[in-house]
Amino acid sequence: MKSLFLLTISVVFIYSNLAFSQNFDNVTIETTKLSDHVYMLVGAGGNIGVSAGDDGVFVIDDQFAPLTPKIEAAIRRISDKPIKFLANTHYHHDHTGGNANMQELGATIIAHDNVRHRLENSNSEADETSKQGLPIITFNDRLSLYINGEKVSIFHAHHAHTDGDSFLYFNESNVLHTGDVYFNGRYPYIDLGSGGSVNGYIEAVKMGLNAINDDTKIIPGHGNLSNKAEYQAFLNMLEDLKSIIMAEINKGKTEDEVAADQSLTKTYDDLGYGWNFINSEKIKRTFYKSLKE
Repeated sequence: MKSLFLLTISVVFIYSNLAFSQNFDNVTIETTKLSDHVYMLVGAGGNIGVSAGDDGVFVIDDQFAPLTPKIEAAIRRISDKPIKFLANTHYHHDHTGGNANMQELGATIIAHDNVRHRLENSNSEADETSKQGLPIITFNDRLSLYINGEKVSIFHAHHAHTDGDSFLYFNESNVLHTGDVYFNGRYPYIDLGSGGSVNGYIEAVKMGLNAINDDTKIIPGHGNLSNKAEYQAFLNMLEDLKSIIMAEINKGKTEDEVAADQSLTKTYDDLGYGWNFINSEKIKRTFYKSLKE
């Protein structure tokens, strides 16, 4: 329990540093067109989805507050229509930091019930700006939004990356935004201190895969634009790690012993899944803590 608390504190510290210490001056917002009116925007933080058409602009996630002018400029290059709605895939600051700014631009914010609850009750300095842009429309399980000629299905994933994750699927454009229930080519961050779990994360990925087909374009929470085959490979990695770590737990191994055993994740380490936030040791500790409980 103590180590879980320390992990949560370190996560808050990292997000705070990202929000207040990172220099965003050199960040550029790159735009990729995915359908007639759906786009993916990449900057610093979680990947952004945009639907633009006659009904206005619908945005998914908004990264950090200092980036709002650059994000707005990128949107204006797509459409001069008003920003009508903003959906948060979960509460982390690299996805919600621009909420207050987007609200000032006219956006009505949509998110799962738990996203509003966590933003409202956060003690993190990095989330103070998000508290000024709380979701106005919240939902428990599913929500549908009809905008720009198509239905957007929004559905909740239980205890996955956090306890408030949502997928958003554009039914006509065949585009899925996963939020952080997908880190393309990387080990995922599973926020155990915010209701996330390994088993819930795996089930959420399966749910996302069941909603799509081989032609679906996937906007991951982090990483490059993806597809069903790559998402399936991500699931295979998760299930393999679960089996490996569970076997060690059943042998009576301690968390420190599992974390120190480099052979357990060598296959995926060699493929480059480790990154500066979630390396081999951290992913093993996360799996161990979650599966042990």
